[in-house]
Amino acid sequence: MSELHTPQAGADQAKDMDVVALLMRQHGDIRNLFDEVEQSQGDARRDAFRRLVRLLAVHETAEEEVVHPFARRALSGGDQVVEDRLAEERAAKETLAELDDMDTDDPQFLPRLRALRTDVQEHARAEERYEFTHIRRSTDVTNLAAMAKAVKAAEAMAPTRPHPGVESAAANVAVGPVAALMDRTRDAVRKAMGS
Repeated sequence: MSELHTPQAGADQAKDMDVVALLMRQHGDIRNLFDEVEQSQGDARRDAFRRLVRLLAVHETAEEEVVHPFARRALSGGDQVVEDRLAEERAAKETLAELDDMDTDDPQFLPRLRALRTDVQEHARAEERYEFTHIRRSTDVTNLAAMAKAVKAAEAMAPTRPHPGVESAAANVAVGPVAALMDRTRDAVRKAMGS
């Protein structure tokens, strides 16, 4: 029996057709990557951190382009809910950028990573409570699937590892690699959403 026809593969594919289930799965993946970064050392920690940076950048950008606009329109008090999430995201991005400039062997890396983890987990719980639950109630399976498609497009286009020199030197100096990845992800989401 091929892997595509296993019950678990079918369940994962069904979850990926619902933006809320997809984003909840990513929240779990993010928690697991934080564990991996904390528990590893040397090159393994650097690799795990690169994957964490990538997933956080793609995940947050997709939410900013797909989930937050829907929440603003569809939820009662949606503007305030989104503004609160955006403030949390901005703070996390600043910490992530500081960590991205550090060596993962720096003695200050793990304490700052743990602080980021706490902030990211609180942010994820707020999204799940104030956005995801209400989004599921506010739309149909067609819209949930369309939003999932846009999130998956963002995930698919992001590089699996940093590629120095791919971005222009001016852009890299001006916004840094995390912001450049977010810009590329944003473009992919907009293309998938047809806007």
